[in-house]
Amino acid sequence: MTNLMEYFSKQSKLFLIVLGFVIVLLFGVIDYITGPDISFSIFYLLPISLVVWFAGKRSGILMSIISALAWYEAYISTVHSYSFSAIFYWNAVMRLGLFLIVTYILSALKRALEKEKALARMDPLTEIANRRQFFESVDIEINRARRYKRPLTVTYVDIDDFKIVNDRFGHLTGDNLLRLVAETIKDNIRVVDVVSRLGGDEFAILLPETGPESSKLIVHRVQKKLLDAVHQNGWPVTFSIGVVTYTIPPSPVDKMLNEVDGLMYSVKNSNKNMIKYKVLGGPTEIAQ
Repeated sequence: MTNLMEYFSKQSKLFLIVLGFVIVLLFGVIDYITGPDISFSIFYLLPISLVVWFAGKRSGILMSIISALAWYEAYISTVHSYSFSAIFYWNAVMRLGLFLIVTYILSALKRALEKEKALARMDPLTEIANRRQFFESVDIEINRARRYKRPLTVTYVDIDDFKIVNDRFGHLTGDNLLRLVAETIKDNIRVVDVVSRLGGDEFAILLPETGPESSKLIVHRVQKKLLDAVHQNGWPVTFSIGVVTYTIPPSPVDKMLNEVDGLMYSVKNSNKNMIKYKVLGGPTEIAQ
C-alpha cells in the first residue's frame, strides 16, 4: 500500500486525471451493462478520491463532474421513463453533490494532514526546521552526495554565553535572541541550504554540494552577520562554530553529525567565538 501511495505521489497531474477518466469510463460501461437494478455509484468515488488526494481539489472537482456525467449517461441510456421526468436530473444533481462533498472533505483532510506534518518538523519558537527534519534532510543529502560523488558540508553553531542573556535580560529576550539567530542564518544562506534548531541554543546548517572553499565563504558571512546582529541589540554573546566538509559522506547520519558536533565543542571548550573546519578526505583540520 505504501509503495502504491509513493507511486501515485510521483505522477503528474495530467497522468492522474487521465487515469481517473479511464476508471470513470470503465464504471460507466459497467453501469450501462448491468442496468439500473445494480448501482455502482459508490465506485465512482475511487477515481475521485485518487485525483483529489494526489492532484488537488480542482482536479477532484473536474473528476466529480465527469463522474456525474458518466453515471447520468449510463443511467439515462438504460432507464426509459420515470413517473416524473425531473427525477433524471434530480438524481444526477444529488450524485454530483455527493461527489463534490467527498472532494471537499478529502481536500480539507489532506491540507490538515500536510499542516500537521509540517508542524511536526518545525521548531515552534524559531519557525525553522527542528532536529527531526534536519536528520531527514541530512539522510537525503548523504544519499544524493554518494550517488553523484559531490561534497557535502554540515555546520554546527552554538551561542556562547547564552545563559548570561537569559539571566540578565530574561527568558523573553533569550527567545528573541534565538529567533534573531535563526532569521539571520536563514537570510544569509542559499535557498537549497537547510537551517535547523537542534535544541536549546544549538543550530545546524546543511550545505548540499558544497566544498571547503565555498563553505568558508558562506560560514564566514553567517558569522559576521550574526555578530553584527547581536551587537546591535547589546547582547554579550558570540558564536562557536564547527564546519565539516565530506568529500565522501558516511552512510550513518549519526556518525557525520557526531563529528561536526565534536568539532564545534572543541571550539567552545577552548577560546569560543571561532570557526573550526575539517575536511574528511582532504586536509585534516584548519582552525580560524
